[in-house]
Amino acid sequence: MEKRVSLKLLFYIKKSKLLKNGEAPIYVRISYDGSRTEMALNRSIDPDFWNLHRAQVKGNSKTAIQINQYMKTIEYQLYERLQDLREENKPISAKAIKNTFLGIEENKITLVSIFEDHNTNAKQLIGIDMNEKTYSRYVSCLKNLKEFMKKYHGKEDMDMNNINVDFLTKFLSYLKAEKGITHNTATKYLARLKKIVRIAFANGWMKHYPFANLKLTYDKVDRGFLSNEELNKLKEAELHLERLGLVRDCFLFSCYTGLAHTDLMNLRPSDIVMGDDGNKWIKIHRKKTNEANHIPILNVTNELIEKYMNHPYCQVKNRVMPVNSNQKTNAYLKEIAAIAKINQHLTSHLARHTFATTITLNNNVPIETVSKMLGHSSVNMTKIYARLLDKKVGEDMSRLNSILT
Repeated sequence: MEKRVSLKLLFYIKKSKLLKNGEAPIYVRISYDGSRTEMALNRSIDPDFWNLHRAQVKGNSKTAIQINQYMKTIEYQLYERLQDLREENKPISAKAIKNTFLGIEENKITLVSIFEDHNTNAKQLIGIDMNEKTYSRYVSCLKNLKEFMKKYHGKEDMDMNNINVDFLTKFLSYLKAEKGITHNTATKYLARLKKIVRIAFANGWMKHYPFANLKLTYDKVDRGFLSNEELNKLKEAELHLERLGLVRDCFLFSCYTGLAHTDLMNLRPSDIVMGDDGNKWIKIHRKKTNEANHIPILNVTNELIEKYMNHPYCQVKNRVMPVNSNQKTNAYLKEIAAIAKINQHLTSHLARHTFATTITLNNNVPIETVSKMLGHSSVNMTKIYARLLDKKVGEDMSRLNSILT
């Protein structure tokens, strides 16, 4: 049976803090389970009238009776506050008992407080261990959480122990049904919330880990890529605006290197080195994952490097290619797709998928090699990109048919 911890109270006077009238203020020392604090009673008495052994005022004067009764009331109320904390199943300490008596809210470990603390730390790590885009997604997740809690719980914050599976599933439904967010994106919001909950649970601020009974699942999505025919259309399209030509060349650069938009934007001439094979290589660490990214430079890629070597932007910024922001790039790619008569939703990330599928895997480059060039930590990540064209399947089966006959 669990031992019941008792509350100990000691009333005393502080002779070291005598008031101007010569009286000493009366205090109570609160002790509970090894913790201790003190509280002033806003009462005072002449030190000569204090009974040290009985911890009360001497005599039967009106003042003595009033102060002694007041201390009895304080004692009763402190025990009442202890009982309140026990019934509410809250952490108990001497300070908690005192604060409950005084009506002071203890600093609660809440969802928003932990999330905001996480985001503050994340903001300081932008450019080190965190990129700005990832940080902004955590900010967006917290914003949606506050809106959800206010609408369905009447408040903008929650005690961590009130975060359960029901809360999580309803938040997911809210994102999809009311905010119009796709299932996969909504699930990513939940994945960010999962990190915050994991922090709280690891620190002992939660009694239960709600994600233990909730599996996050993603719908399989065909991310798309350009075929060889579409790549040729893109190359041959007559683009009369310089800005469109620059974006097309940057997009093609990614198609033949697999570089993500951010990594291409930050690519410097010093990142291009001679490999042991005597050929040029791009050797960087991916900004998103910090994984090593080593890519041999194809002839078509080298032509683009030489084309923009003396471009003013590249000279001033010390960059290999004159890359626009991701937002502008995607807007211009929409114009380019219309001119080139490509019935695909062109985005900067589509180039990375084109590299994985059309340029490498469908030209017999092993998936392990592709994974290395994409800067993936495992081949499983590369499998998302791995799709074989019917043409490639047909060629492989034709070859097999020749062997069998």
